[in-house]
Formats: sequence, structure tokens, C-alpha cells
Amino acid sequence: MLTSVGGPGLDTLDLARALLVGSAVLVLCIAAVRVTSRSGLPTLLAYLAIGLLLGEVGFDFDSDALGQVLGYAALILILTEGGLTTRWSAIRRSVAPAVTLSTVGVVVSVVVTAVAAHWLLGLDWHVAMLIAAIVSSTDAAAVFSVLRRVPLPRRLSGMLEAESGFNDAPVVILVVALSARLVDPAHAASWPVLAVTATLELVGGAIIGVAVGYLGARLVRRTAAATSGLFSIGVIAVSVFAYGAAAMVHTSGFIACYAASLVMGNMTMPHKAAMLGFAESVGWLAQIGLFVMLGLLATPSGFTAQVVPALILGAVLLLVARPLSVAVSLTPFGIGWRDQAFLSWAGLRGAVPVVLATVPVTHGARGVDWIFDLVFMLVVLFTLIQAPTLPWVARRLRVTETAAAHDISVDSGPLESIDADLVQVSVGAGSRLHGVRVFELRLPKGANVSLIVRDESSFVPGPDSLLRAGDDLLVVCGRGLRDSVEARLLAVSREGRLAGWRSGSS
Repeated sequence: MLTSVGGPGLDTLDLARALLVGSAVLVLCIAAVRVTSRSGLPTLLAYLAIGLLLGEVGFDFDSDALGQVLGYAALILILTEGGLTTRWSAIRRSVAPAVTLSTVGVVVSVVVTAVAAHWLLGLDWHVAMLIAAIVSSTDAAAVFSVLRRVPLPRRLSGMLEAESGFNDAPVVILVVALSARLVDPAHAASWPVLAVTATLELVGGAIIGVAVGYLGARLVRRTAAATSGLFSIGVIAVSVFAYGAAAMVHTSGFIACYAASLVMGNMTMPHKAAMLGFAESVGWLAQIGLFVMLGLLATPSGFTAQVVPALILGAVLLLVARPLSVAVSLTPFGIGWRDQAFLSWAGLRGAVPVVLATVPVTHGARGVDWIFDLVFMLVVLFTLIQAPTLPWVARRLRVTETAAAHDISVDSGPLESIDADLVQVSVGAGSRLHGVRVFELRLPKGANVSLIVRDESSFVPGPDSLLRAGDDLLVVCGRGLRDSVEARLLAVSREGRLAGWRSGSS
């Protein structure tokens, strides 16, 4: 028997209002992507602005605890999408430098920034260290949103991808530990104990992530391979399970989540195009929700007092701490000064520092509410400074490629059944692919240029078809040939039609 209970609560009218506002915000955020892509700014700024605007017109959200929980949930989904869409072959050579930059580099950055915060801003050492740790995490998603039209060589794009996947976990561990130290210094762990604990958490999380990713992928492949929709949901669930399993045994859930996704994304899987498309959609939804929520959580009235401190700390971080951390971490690997200079400038801050700025309050630290406003202003101001100039910096340092190869995921049964890949190649200005005939590319056996898109029209090329700057090529190749096809095309782009001739390579 159904009974009705009176009193306050949600009803269908409240649901209608929530759906109306939520869907309108989503549509507005999607439209903002087009605007920001033209201006060269990351979409995070538009999402933050929408959140701020909603807060100003009366949508109240001021729970740091809820904000932290929702922020962590969004970061899990963002890391999942990042791991699934990252090619191991693209980051393999960058893993060791990226891990060093995400650990040793973070420590160097934190120390330098903390010293500046203590001496220049007069902050207590505990607070200075905490703020330095919060702002030490970079966001490659923000970098790539700016550099979509600037082709980076694999050594740099792989480094940025790997760093973004690895550096969140150690920073979260450090911020949580420093927050606990600020709340109760007498019972805080010593620095050597903290270092050992953090190392064990990271290693343990990585092991759990790899194991869960491998076993989970095999399980989902056996049980849900018949339906692309269920299969995609299962893959996301495995990645989230990896986070929960690692966190429950007090290891790093973030590194476990990323490792599991990376393993699954590089295994031979059915419905890969559908899976990656679903993961990208989930990642976009998580980013939109996260940044809008952070905008709602911010208090504009507190921004003015933090502008000068944010500019001071951001300048130290950008011009001293980040370059020094990059030099210390990457010089032993023989990485040149041009790449180091670009990676230093490309250290954009994004959602992670703003989410971590809520941690001290949720841990019970008193009198540090202003940290959120400081970090928020630092992220916004230096995104405005760095993001528009990144393409120019890349060109000035001459670290761009004149041709870029991109994977294309298509829902195509024939491609899956013949075990083939589809690669898009963009011929940039200055590329020596210009003027080369198709047969002169000498692509590996089993690969062929199937379509050329030129001036908004397309045609199927023959062996004697000439390539021109501005062309987009679609290359079909057998599975396993993708890397060699890309390497050959980039070699011809750099050296011309005789690339590899003297060494006898094809």
C-alpha cells in the first residue's frame, strides 16, 4: 500500500528545473569549446566562468567536502579516458623521464616554490609547503586543447601524456600528508617515513592497476564482447574498480586507475572505436562537471586580495621552479635544451590544483580557506599567460613537426575483421612531403594511401599523384604496421623523398 508523506524534499518539478538548467549548461559548455579553440585558450576557463556566473545568479554550492568527493570522482573518469586513449608505443620511451619528472621534479618544484612563498609572502613553512605541493601538478589536457593545431613530435607529446597520467598520484599523496601535518604537527610522520610510504603507495597502486586492467579486460572481453555499449561500460567499470581496490588497501588509487586504463587501451579489444568514443564522451562530461563545480565553489569576493600573491607565486613557478625541476629530471636522459624549454613553458595548471585546494579544509585545518582563492587565481591568470603563447613558443623553439599523424577510430566492421588500422596524416607548411608522389613514399608492404583530402574535396590517389602542403591523407595499413608507417611518413616529411635511401631502409 502506497502512502504519501508531506514535508520538504525533491519532487518532479524540482527534477524538471534541474534537468532544464543542467542540459542548458551542457549545451553552453559544448558551444564554448568552439569559441575557446578559436581563441587559443583551454576550455577550462570557459567552464570555470560558467560556474562563476551560475554562482552569481543564485546557484549556491559551498561544500568543500562534497566538492572534493565530486572532484576526485571526475578525476578518476578523466584519468580513465587518458589511459584508454594513450598509445603505449607513443609514450614508451618517455615513461622513465616522465616518472622522474612526476616524482623528483615535483619535489624540486615544491621546495623552490615553498621557499619563495615563505620569503616573499611571509607564509609559515607548513602553509608554504602545502601551497607549493597543491600547485605542482600540471594538466596536459589543457596543453593539448591549445596545441591541437600545432603538431608536436612524439618525444614531446608522449612526455606530456605520460607526465599528466603519472603526476596526479604523488601530488595527491603529498598534499594529504602535508594537510595532516598542518592540522597536527606533533603526530605527523617524519619526512623519511613519508617518502617511503609514498613510494610504497605508488608502487602498490601501479601493480594493482596493471593486474586489474589485464584481468578485467579479459573478463569483460569474454562476457560483454557481443554488445559494444555494454563492453564500453564494462571497461570503464574495470578502471573505476582499480581505483577502489587500490584505495581500500591504502595504495594510490589514481595511479591504479591510470595504469589499468593504459593496459586495457593497449590490448587487442573488440569494439575499440566504440569504447574509445564512449570513454572520450565520459571524459568530456567529467571535465565539464568538474570545472563548472569548481566555478560554483569559488567566491569572487576573495579574488582581489589574492591577485598579487598569485602573480608572485605563479611567476616563481613558471620561471624558476618548473624549469629547474625539468632540468634536474630530464638532463640525465639527454633531453636537449629546446625540449626542456618547451616542457617548462607547457606546464599548465588545471583542475587538479583547484580540487586539491579543498583538501586542507576537509582535513580540519583552520584559517586556510583563502588557499582556494589563491590557487584559483593562479590557475586562471597563468592559463591566460601561457596558453595563448604556447604555439608561438613551440614554433620559436623549433620543436614542431611539419607533418602530423593521427589515429582515427571508426565504427567499421570490415576494418576490424581484416585487422587493419586507419591513420590520418596532415601535410604541414614546410613539409618535404610537398611535391612527393605517392609511390615515392615507399610505405611498408600492406599499407596504402587510400584517400587525399584537398581544398574541401577528396580523391582516390594513384601511384603518380602529387602530395601538396595542406593535404590530409588517409592511410590504411595492417595491424602492427601503424608505427612503421608513421615513422616513414615523418622521415620523408623531414628529409624528402630520398629519406632512408643511403641506409637502405624502406
